[in-house]
Amino acid sequence: MDTTHNWITTPVTADLLRGALDLERTEHGVLPHRLPAWARAQYFDGQLAVAESQSSGVRLVFRTRATAVELDTLPTKRAYVGAPPRPDGVYDLLVDGRLAGQATVTGGNTTTIDMTTGSATTEPGPVGTLRFTGLPDGGKDIEIWLPHNETTELVALRTDAPVEPAPDPGRKVWLHHGSSISHGSDAASPTTTWPALAASLGGVELINLGLSGGALLDPFTARALRDTPADLISVKIGINLVNADLMRLRAFTPAVHGFLDTIREGHPTTPLLVVSPILCPIHEDTPGPSMPDFSNLSGGRLQFRATGDPAERAAGKLTLTVIREELARVVKQRAAADPNLHHLDGRDLYGEADSAELPLPDQLHPDAASHRRMGEHFAALAFAPGGPFGGPFNGDRA
Repeated sequence: MDTTHNWITTPVTADLLRGALDLERTEHGVLPHRLPAWARAQYFDGQLAVAESQSSGVRLVFRTRATAVELDTLPTKRAYVGAPPRPDGVYDLLVDGRLAGQATVTGGNTTTIDMTTGSATTEPGPVGTLRFTGLPDGGKDIEIWLPHNETTELVALRTDAPVEPAPDPGRKVWLHHGSSISHGSDAASPTTTWPALAASLGGVELINLGLSGGALLDPFTARALRDTPADLISVKIGINLVNADLMRLRAFTPAVHGFLDTIREGHPTTPLLVVSPILCPIHEDTPGPSMPDFSNLSGGRLQFRATGDPAERAAGKLTLTVIREELARVVKQRAAADPNLHHLDGRDLYGEADSAELPLPDQLHPDAASHRRMGEHFAALAFAPGGPFGGPFNGDRA
């Protein structure tokens, strides 16, 4: 801890956090979660447990006159056997809505994953300290966006002036659910995932339930969406169902209906946008599962390949083309009685022209430049006047 300031320690409580649905007290401090405790009790998937605990879209938000801020955190970082070390997660500092700094935290726990066996071991590590100094004097709103790709326990918040919860900005709340692409995949920082960029451009408050590998039409996710107050809702469906080879078309269609039915139980008139998959050439017409290609892992390049047989589409195996067609049909059918239900073809966010210019580096996930493009495209399509989120409308937020 820096001793040159007269520090005030403020407990990290739920009223200082946005983007989390639950706050777990831990041995060291508190851990934000993006799924509530009751939902976490309904699965035993280690990948989903990691994904929902990673802080995509979660940020500390407070009002203060402080010119210096310290945050002690205990991150859990990932390493892969045979691959170069991954960079530390980035924290973005916003002052009155503008990016004012970035930093990383050393130390923390390390989970080492062996992609060839699926095994994982975790080594404990020390708490680290994030520090921002030289902030402008006077009252201001501070946001510290936590790394989108690390689990982050919050241990202590210190400032050189008192802290209070930031006032409600009065913006609409946008609740989004999707896969690792929505989670942030290879975005450069937490405010540059495509949903965070789109939210900034659209002038809305983001709750990001993008769950890496976890957009699987799970009933508990639908109930979490149902129970979360929001003015705007979007669900991006498709790629995880293909690369996990989880279900066939016979199960997919009623699962989509059930997922949307559950959301509508809590949000009967909220604008609800169903987004189909972005372009992913390996799975456009080839079913999953996706399998990792380790041939370039030592050089830091993990890639994926589709291992299904296109002939299996006749037996109901899902491809992205099949999913897009079925989602468009389902939304059109339901929209006849639900005028606030909308559809967006994911290829309008990232399509053929984007793929030619900015190909998916690992065959599945967009890079930082593609995240920026997707955020800009989504904002232009969804938040523009006449778009599904362009209003005016009255949502169902309690």
